[in-house]
Amino acid sequence: MTMTQLIYASQPLGFDVSDLRGILVTSRQRNERDDVTGALICRADIYLQLLEGPQEAVEAAFQRISRDRRHVGVKVLSRRAVSERLFPKWAMRDDPVQSWMWSQEEVNAGAVDRATPDEAVAIFERLARELA
Repeated sequence: MTMTQLIYASQPLGFDVSDLRGILVTSRQRNERDDVTGALICRADIYLQLLEGPQEAVEAAFQRISRDRRHVGVKVLSRRAVSERLFPKWAMRDDPVQSWMWSQEEVNAGAVDRATPDEAVAIFERLARELA
């Protein structure tokens, strides 16, 4: 079965732990309902998220995110068809700062703008391997 996998990055507006908890609770409920899985890497300087599932459901989730006031500068890094999920058991996996990912200085210097789709996918492939 072919699904859509979408990776986007944005900057949090007023990032705090209570906002993150709210995002995760709502996302997990909606994603379970809509058969969407994925992972969210969140820090004070960046949200990096992978969504995967039926195309219509993934696009609807992304449209909600794009309109959410807590996200600034939403940018799609990768959108592709896939036959398997990277995070089949996670309605929304959240992960803290990854030391092997871009530093805050790299993000500030434009790492997200320079990222290729393959680089964005590789971040989540590595995260999925670490969870296995």
